[in-house]
Amino acid sequence: MSIQAWAVVENGEVVEAHHADRRVPWWSFTKTVLATAALVLVEKGSIGLDEPLNGKPYTLRHLIQHRSGLADYGSFRSYHEAVARDDEPWSVSKLLDETDAGRLRYVTGEGWEYSNIGYLFVRQIIEDLTGRKLDVALRELVFDPLDIHSARVAVEPDDLDDVMMGSAQGYHPGWVYHGLLVGSIGDAALLLHRLMKGVLLPRRILQEMLSAHVLGGPIEGRPWQVPGYGLGMMKGETTTGKTVAGHTGGGPGSTVAVYRSLDAVQAGRTSAVFTSGEDASATEARAFELL
Repeated sequence: MSIQAWAVVENGEVVEAHHADRRVPWWSFTKTVLATAALVLVEKGSIGLDEPLNGKPYTLRHLIQHRSGLADYGSFRSYHEAVARDDEPWSVSKLLDETDAGRLRYVTGEGWEYSNIGYLFVRQIIEDLTGRKLDVALRELVFDPLDIHSARVAVEPDDLDDVMMGSAQGYHPGWVYHGLLVGSIGDAALLLHRLMKGVLLPRRILQEMLSAHVLGGPIEGRPWQVPGYGLGMMKGETTTGKTVAGHTGGGPGSTVAVYRSLDAVQAGRTSAVFTSGEDASATEARAFELL
């Protein structure tokens, strides 16, 4: 692993940076953006946060907090084998068939399991309610209000030509079914900073995002002492005693970690780190250190 780009935001400004303007894949930091867009639609009255969706037992809250009972395609060998072969991405219907997505793995609301399929459904909800493709919807709901300019949804391999992909050159972003955002590491830090400052969502909704379902004790090999997951946010206590919120993301050849300090002394300090390699622990540790 080597650090390729990083940025620190304090008092609304990037105060420390290394290649902060280079575009990188945001991987699962995309989930924070999707959850934000969905919560904007909740505030607009377009959808209820706690109403069952289309006769399903789960709600929007369950989807964005990974408590729906839906499986995660990232746990299926056939998915990873197809990606490794450079196959064309499966259709959504094939993905759902391959993963037996109609079968809930636990009773909704009674467990927790990370689910990219759940966030695929969040994407579909956003597109259906806005009548826009995801890129346009996120621009209108999140990026323009937060004054974020570099971020976009990558759809085809050519969309990654100007993106730092490490060893994953030629990767097809269609394998990220909830959508793969790419943008500068500086903008990732600024987005989280401005979101948490209350620029876009009211304080009560931000408190909902930070109200985390505690996931138990320490995560072996990761710098989390008390991990939890809110609404599109990883939130908890680190092994060094910090309280942080944000998201880690990883894919073939790289990892990103974007976090904001919630501690009184460093409150508001936000960091974003992009590394080559797939070591989430080291990437998170560096992001936490920068806080």
